[in-house]
Amino acid sequence: MPIASEPGPDVAPTGADPVPQFAAWRKGVAGVLAKVRRVEIADLPAEPEHLLAETTYDGLTIAPLYTRKDELPEQPLPGTYPFVRGGDATRDVHRGWYVSAHFGGDDAAAVNREILAGLGSGISAVWLGVGDRGVPAAELPTALSGLLFDLAPVTLDAGTATVEAAAQLYTALDSYETASRKDIHVSLGAAPLTSRFAGTADIELAETVTLAGAAVARAETVRAITVDGTVFHNAGASDAQELGAAVAAGLAYLRALTEGLDIADALEQLSFRFAATDDQFATIAKFRAARQLWARVAHVCGAPDFGGAPQHAVTSAAMMTQRDPWVNLLRTTLAAFGAGVGGADTVTVLPFDAALPAGELGVSKSFADRMARNTQLLLLEESHLGFVQDPGAGSWYVEDLTGALAAKAWEFMQEIEAAGGYLAALDSGLIAERIAATKAARDTDVAHRKTSVTGVNEFPNLAEPPLSEAARQADQVARYGATFEALRNRSDAYLAAHGARPKALLVPLGSVAEHNVRVTFIANLLASGGIESVNPGPLTVDGIAAAATEAGAPIAVLCGSDKRYGAEAGAAVQQLRAAGVETVLLAGAAKAIAEVDDAQRPDGFLAAKIDAVAALSGLLEKVGA
Repeated sequence: MPIASEPGPDVAPTGADPVPQFAAWRKGVAGVLAKVRRVEIADLPAEPEHLLAETTYDGLTIAPLYTRKDELPEQPLPGTYPFVRGGDATRDVHRGWYVSAHFGGDDAAAVNREILAGLGSGISAVWLGVGDRGVPAAELPTALSGLLFDLAPVTLDAGTATVEAAAQLYTALDSYETASRKDIHVSLGAAPLTSRFAGTADIELAETVTLAGAAVARAETVRAITVDGTVFHNAGASDAQELGAAVAAGLAYLRALTEGLDIADALEQLSFRFAATDDQFATIAKFRAARQLWARVAHVCGAPDFGGAPQHAVTSAAMMTQRDPWVNLLRTTLAAFGAGVGGADTVTVLPFDAALPAGELGVSKSFADRMARNTQLLLLEESHLGFVQDPGAGSWYVEDLTGALAAKAWEFMQEIEAAGGYLAALDSGLIAERIAATKAARDTDVAHRKTSVTGVNEFPNLAEPPLSEAARQADQVARYGATFEALRNRSDAYLAAHGARPKALLVPLGSVAEHNVRVTFIANLLASGGIESVNPGPLTVDGIAAAATEAGAPIAVLCGSDKRYGAEAGAAVQQLRAAGVETVLLAGAAKAIAEVDDAQRPDGFLAAKIDAVAALSGLLEKVGA
């Protein structure tokens, strides 16, 4: 990964092309694209590489190649404005980021045992549920008994019990002896503004301001407020929308706080929480951009040195799946990698079964928690990711994406401010509307399988046991694979009622070489909707009726080459209908059999770009699921 400040020996002389190989690469791209698109090179744009670019949900363009032409000035070192490279110049490289886990449960003594066991096994920060989210507030000192506060930061998740929980936490801190109370880092977790968006109960803003005032007076390092960007992410927000809405909420807090505090003290009362996804580069850029954004706010407020608010990364709940949940181990690994490399101060990895009720998979909570914890420990202890601060610095791609994401998030924040500020934009529905539009676009991409969710809309496992009724209940998180999982739930209900899953007969025409690609595609597609494929192997037209009678499936899908369709599809359709098949489909586009008459025309077509959710839902309806 080239470093912007240390160009390599291949740097061109002054005035020369900084990337002399670029023209040759562009020529190669043109040749490949012309071949794939079956056009002449002259018919392609002058800059054909733009055809390979991707566009994010924020409208940002991801180029296929970044070169010295994209080089940007080097950012200042960590710990200095604008904090893009990190908020702490002296972070212990042997510790890296804090490895956090969320603890809950209403038995304070049991929670205490879990906390101490976790701290002995690699956890270095405690995120504790209190009140209706965990231990009773009055028993919080019991839950934290034996904790070395100056070594392990504590974050509360207390909702409406935050005020009482803070008082109990202070009681525990007052009896704790340490040489330096500033080394004790505590976050009270008050989040009334973001909780209001999520529709969850929390304390009032006025109570939060009072808490912050008391926190400033403490000898420990206490931050009263958490700006929780994950609530926007979990509703479907893009990265820029999550960042922009969080910054807008942060501004609303600052306005309330500075009615009684100076700006420096107010800034030091805020910390941020963001979601980390399995798009590792987007996650790296998100955390770097978030620091740049908040640093800009602090600079405008006249206190640039106080703009390095801590960041807490939580692996995305929206990316988690209920089906084939073991794949979530891979997703959270990538997310933790991105958050760590992106400079998050604290990282929480959700257990791989977080989208399911406890015990749904038959594995213990301790196993799931251990896998989540060890994901981070492997990255830190074996991959040594914490040894270098901001290792992405100087990467043309990372730096470009960081800047572009920050600019787009700033635009969204400005839109919210122009609407009257965070609360006004919340009440008017502006924030929810913008996020809903992004969610709809993402849902469309997942439905058309443009976006793959492994184990759900790609490579599903129909042999999985059906989910429990509790697991099938809708949650508040806009999970990416939820629409396909709803189809699987319908299939499970059909299985329970009939003893077998909905079935579809595959009709492979011609040789294996002719039909294998489409047979594989259709089997995968049908399985993503909970429909089992029956594959009798290569069939001739004369053998189709017998295969259909034996399968007894109400749906059949013809699979073959376009050339084979032209010769046999019409007759095959007639054979299937004569055998009593109710719905006959063809794998491919309608143009493959444009010449057949209506009597020989299939009932529909299953191609790569269809709305798979709609198509599969229709098939399930046909079989009574």
